Parts: sequence; structure tokens; C-alpha cells
Amino acid sequence: MGNLIKVLTRDIDNNAGNVFLDFENAQPSPSETDIWETVKQTLEEAQVVLNDLQAYRGAGEEIRQAIQSPADEEVQEKAWSAVVPLVAKLKTFYEFSQKLESSLRSLLDVLTRPGTTPTQQLEQKQALARQFAHILHFTLRFDELKMTNPAIQNDFSYYRRTISRMRINNLPSDSGGEVNNELANHMSLFYANATPMLKTLSNATSKFVSDNPDVPIENTTDCLSTMACVCKVMLETPEYRSRFTSEETVLFCLRVMVGVIILYDHVHPAGAFVKTSNIDMKGCIRVLREQAPSSVEGLLNALRYTTKHLNDETTSKQIRNMLQ
Repeated sequence: MGNLIKVLTRDIDNNAGNVFLDFENAQPSPSETDIWETVKQTLEEAQVVLNDLQAYRGAGEEIRQAIQSPADEEVQEKAWSAVVPLVAKLKTFYEFSQKLESSLRSLLDVLTRPGTTPTQQLEQKQALARQFAHILHFTLRFDELKMTNPAIQNDFSYYRRTISRMRINNLPSDSGGEVNNELANHMSLFYANATPMLKTLSNATSKFVSDNPDVPIENTTDCLSTMACVCKVMLETPEYRSRFTSEETVLFCLRVMVGVIILYDHVHPAGAFVKTSNIDMKGCIRVLREQAPSSVEGLLNALRYTTKHLNDETTSKQIRNMLQ
């Protein structure tokens, strides 16, 4: 992404100037080290989660055979043996979403503190802004992979049905790390969502605002809108885009841009799509539309289906048409 990218943003806090965000190399100051190290551990685990999700193949064939041959104990056992370790993975993914939520709240707590403008916060705490961006990148990537893998919900549904049948018949499950009923309910709600990680972060951001009435809501929304603008300008300006070292950097910026738009839309009372929004939604959607359709369809769907205010009367027909 280049050693240091200089990005002009809209003057949302009435301070003329430039925002410098180094998403690749920014390092924490001594006062930021503790939180940076904690979030760094979460991000390292996030990569493992992504690798595991990408390798997730499901037990579709074993389940199909078990349903077709309900009286064949060997076939039933084979399906059960295939599903149990997969559900253990799904449990790990769900539990990780709680860690991610905690890391997001820690970063928001620092990046939205009163005393300086949101733009200054991002400039002065670039290492933490970089981690915030990486959390959003992970979130959108996780949801893209989950959305295209129907085996996840099929495996978990089969697991729940089988466990229920075993309990009724007083049979031992022998699964070791059996998912209890309460956890299973939470996991079902999590995986039933089209974009579960994004939903988790949206709820966490909204809760952060409601739990911190002493922090003006604008501190949070301006932080989000500034990051959206930074990403948009990097993507649409040839001078900046030419510094990207790989296509993955483009996707990184696209995911972060969409992520902060969705968070903003959930937190700001009027949302991201009104004319008075600090986010140039037409410009952001245009940037998405200029990419290869295969790389952005999941992101466009995230804007279509996980935002809160897209279908409000205050949203212009032009923006709605752009997202059709």
C-alpha cells in the first residue's frame, strides 16, 4: 500500500488538513502498546479462523446417506463422526466473534475519546486505526466465505436434530465437547444471519454508543465516516492506487469501506444514505461498481441486506437504483 499514503478527506470536523493512514506499517506508541498487543492476538487468531473457514467442506454426503438409510447404524455413526468435529469448528468461530466484539469496543474506546477531533484521533493513533481496519477486513471476508458455504447451516441443523433424538432416546452422544442447548440457540441465531460477523460488530458498535452517553455520538460516527472517505479516495485516485502492492490490498480497502459504512448506518440516527450524511454514498457505490463483479458482489449484498436505513424514504432513488 506504499510506506505512507496521504489521503485528502472531507473536512467533516472543520479542521483543514490531510489524513495520513498507514494501514501496512503503522506501529503503536508506548501508550498504545497494551491495547495493541491484545488486539494483535485477536487478529492472529482471526487468520486461523479464516483459514479454517476456507477449508470447511462440510459433511453433506455423509448426512445425505444417513437420511436415506435411517436404520443403518454404521451409516448413522459415520455421519455423526463427520459432523461432530465440524460443529466444534463452528463453536470456535462463534466464540471468536465474542473476542472480536471485545477488541472492537476496546479500539472504539480509544479512537472516539473526547478532546481531539476524530480526524486527529485517526492520525495520531494510526496503529490502532490500522487494527480497526483489519477487524473490518476480517469481518467482511468471514461473511463472504460463510455466505457461499451452505454446508455450515446444514451441518449444524443435522447436529441439533441428532442430539435432540439422542436425548429423547437417552443415548450417549460421545461427542466430548457437546454444545449445550443455550449455546446451540445462540449459535443458530448467529449462523442464520446472512452476515453474522458484521451483525455482531454492528450490534457491538450500537451498544458501545448507548453504554457511553458521555461520549458524543458524533465522535463515533465521524470516526467511521472519515475511514470510509479515506478508503474511497485511495481506491478512486490512480496516484494512490498505483502504490498498492497487490490486488488483495484493493479488496482490503473495499471491505473496510463497506464495513464502516454499515457500522455508521447502524449507529447514526439518520443513517448513511441521507443527503446530510458525512459519507459520499454515491461515490462509494460507484467505486464498488468499478471493480470486477465477482470480487464485490458479496460487499454489495452486505450494503443491500445488512444496512439499516437503505429502504428509508430519505434514501434517494438514485442510490437505491445503484444498489439494484
